[in-house]
Amino acid sequence: MNVSMDRASHHPFPVLRPRCRKLNPKGPHSHLHSAFSLVEIMVAILILGVALVGLVQGLTTALGASKESELQTTAALLAAGQIETLRAEGYLTDGSKEGDCGDELPRYQWRQTISPAAINGLHEVEVVVENSKSGQSIYELRTFLFDPPPASDDSPSKKNPDKSKKKAGKKQ
Repeated sequence: MNVSMDRASHHPFPVLRPRCRKLNPKGPHSHLHSAFSLVEIMVAILILGVALVGLVQGLTTALGASKESELQTTAALLAAGQIETLRAEGYLTDGSKEGDCGDELPRYQWRQTISPAAINGLHEVEVVVENSKSGQSIYELRTFLFDPPPASDDSPSKKNPDKSKKKAGKKQ
């Protein structure tokens, strides 16, 4: 520091002045903007927190949808398998039956209802697969199956005996 007397003011005390002043190229207040402020850090953490919550929510939803899809697919296969079992038996009996899916699939139980339709020999078959714990319906499958009615005395084979002889000859 250079000590000199200011002649214009005629003060008896010396005035202290710096010899040279270094100028900051960014301006006199640049040191205030050289780091992140607490508010900026808090906003960044808030944005990351919201993004992470959204990501976790999306993953949870995707996993739940995947599990629900697996449940629906298994129930659909069980219902279709039950109807195929009815077809393989070769005859239909009107009424209701219930059952479970055994130890392999303890979550499921099924209920089938066979009822006659308007056309003789046609039956409406409904298979409902339910959650065995809650009883809530998971999947429902309805279809029509044809089971020819038993032959009556008015059947064509009784009226025309020649056709029945031809059929009997083919079987031998």
